[in-house]
Amino acid sequence: MSDLLPAPATGTVDLLIVAGEHSGDEHAARMLRGLLAQEPALKVCALGGPCLAAAGAQLLRDLTAGSTMGFAVLSKISHYRALIAEIVRWVGVHRPRAVCFVDSSGLNLRIAQGMYDRGFSAKAGGPTQALYYISPQIWASRPGRRIQMSRHLDGLAAIFPFEPACYADTTLPVEFVGHPFVSPGYEAPVAFDPAGPVLLLPGSRKQVVARIFPVLLEAFRESGTKRDAMVLYPSPEIRAVLQAANPPANVILRQTGEAGGPVAAAAVLTASGTMSMHCALAGIPGALTYRTDRLTYLLGRLLVKVEYIGIANLLLGEPMYPEFIQGAATPAVLAEQLRACLDDPARREQTAAHAARLRALLARPARGTAADWLLRQLAGRA
Repeated sequence: MSDLLPAPATGTVDLLIVAGEHSGDEHAARMLRGLLAQEPALKVCALGGPCLAAAGAQLLRDLTAGSTMGFAVLSKISHYRALIAEIVRWVGVHRPRAVCFVDSSGLNLRIAQGMYDRGFSAKAGGPTQALYYISPQIWASRPGRRIQMSRHLDGLAAIFPFEPACYADTTLPVEFVGHPFVSPGYEAPVAFDPAGPVLLLPGSRKQVVARIFPVLLEAFRESGTKRDAMVLYPSPEIRAVLQAANPPANVILRQTGEAGGPVAAAAVLTASGTMSMHCALAGIPGALTYRTDRLTYLLGRLLVKVEYIGIANLLLGEPMYPEFIQGAATPAVLAEQLRACLDDPARREQTAAHAARLRALLARPARGTAADWLLRQLAGRA
């Protein structure tokens, strides 16, 4: 990557938002809409995706189309190094009042360190606050990151109520701002309908989708259900990966955010990630699966110290969605799970009870929204 990021169209900038994935783009856009509703004169630039652009930011570059993970990152390491260096340079030249990083810790914590090392961030005596929305999951892996974060960041907004305690032994100010999926006015992309289709959700990253979607298709076929299936995808790039698997006519592809409201479904087979949380909160019975390359999986086993990979399962402390990882994710096993979700009333009742507990956990009182938190940071108020 040799091209430079464009300058702010307004000449100066108050806030730069960095969101490197589709889900982060959506969360950041929701935060930005709330922020601009209170302070419409703020000048905001973003490295993110179409949601941030639609919310009112000047999009400097779309980072969501090429998001990747695991050992696939190694093939792009020179690209990411150049990207990080260019973002740090841009911050030093245009001196925003704050940079707000959203999720994507592998990218964002390196940018924060670069800002600190160059003396651009407030912690290093510079003019720009380094803020973070949606904590890295230090409670699941690499807890030592909190020390580096405390050194480089000025504040963090957490979406799970237990997360501030994870940073209690540091000087980093951490505030619980509530989970975006249970915030007032939020419209979920899915809902439960016992007469609805089956949802097949293979994820939002091309490499993962390519591994998981053929397995989900075969599981759907082996289940013997006469229902249609619906696949939600975030971008045209992911649609191309889905179409490469030659889904049959009764498997309907729909981009998230299309008109028509939430997709009401009777059951779901889902990869771990944002959409699995949506389905859990909606009370859709299902099972969770994940497949990645062997090296990434083995490294993850060494780093991750939690019992489950599904966030709903972790929060509840039990498997609301049974998990089938790597070789355990066979079409036959997933087909059996799908039949149980569709045919067993007890499974549906148990899922509804889990969903109610989950909503209660995430709806604990918060001081304010992410937008409220960010506005206080920009105003220099704790």
